[in-house]
Amino acid sequence: MTFAWYGHLKSLRGKAWYLAVVISWSIALVEYVFQVPANRIGYDKMSLSQLKMLQEVITLSVFVPFAIFYMGQPLKLDYLWAGLCLLGAVYFIFRS
Repeated sequence: MTFAWYGHLKSLRGKAWYLAVVISWSIALVEYVFQVPANRIGYDKMSLSQLKMLQEVITLSVFVPFAIFYMGQPLKLDYLWAGLCLLGAVYFIFRS
């Protein structure tokens, strides 16, 4: 989803916005084909809150390298703080 949502800011810069929408939704559709069944399987083993927290951790784990290496953004200490906050959230969601 990271590439579908943000990749067009670099790779389709200067192109019509509707082209970015079509390409982004095409990428997102493929990802949803995997994500929806994964959530259905995961919901048998985890709570809804646990599934959401897992999704957020995966999103940040993908977004930080994407932002740094693909988009050329500088590495920020804020990524570390956000990661630590998510680790705390994971602890509280999964502790019971």
